[in-house]
Amino acid sequence: MTKVYTTKELIQILASERQACLKGERLKLDVTVSGSPILDQFIQAEGLQKFTAYQDFKAAIHQYQSENNVSGIIWQEVTVKGKKLSYPEVDAQLAALTSDIEILKAAKNEILEFWEEVILGMDLYLSINHGKLHQQIEIEDYFRITKRSEWAGLLVYEKSKFLEIVLQLGWGKPEEACYKRGFPASGSEYIHAVNPGQQPIT
Repeated sequence: MTKVYTTKELIQILASERQACLKGERLKLDVTVSGSPILDQFIQAEGLQKFTAYQDFKAAIHQYQSENNVSGIIWQEVTVKGKKLSYPEVDAQLAALTSDIEILKAAKNEILEFWEEVILGMDLYLSINHGKLHQQIEIEDYFRITKRSEWAGLLVYEKSKFLEIVLQLGWGKPEEACYKRGFPASGSEYIHAVNPGQQPIT
């Protein structure tokens, strides 16, 4: 019987392959920058060749996940203001199975309840223009966004005098929801909570 790699093993394999690609040990040599042989001789194509080699490998891993029913879910734990939450998310390099998306949907309300509890008294900002800008919003705006989202994720950034709690409200496939790659079928909105008078930095 053929061994099926676990989620953890696939994450490690992808990390090793990414390093190999970054070091130039893996290149997709048939990739050109402009498609023009005359122009391409003056342009460094190696960066694009490294990136494409890794993207091809990652696509093969996603196919492997689908064929072997290997989940992309990892469990995260976060503590904010003395309150702890364990929640699922899809690893940034893996794909979500249909069953993974159901797990994310089932965890949404618990994540929202935690977020609502720890952001009391904080200012809220909506990430706009692909995260380059932040627009202050009210709690009512947050509730409207939650209604059209299917799943949620968290990111906490904390330093001695600074706290930012980012809530990702997504729909569709998590691996396509970042950076609007799969929009409109998949996507995310990001709401940043910071202490009054502070601005989001992520």
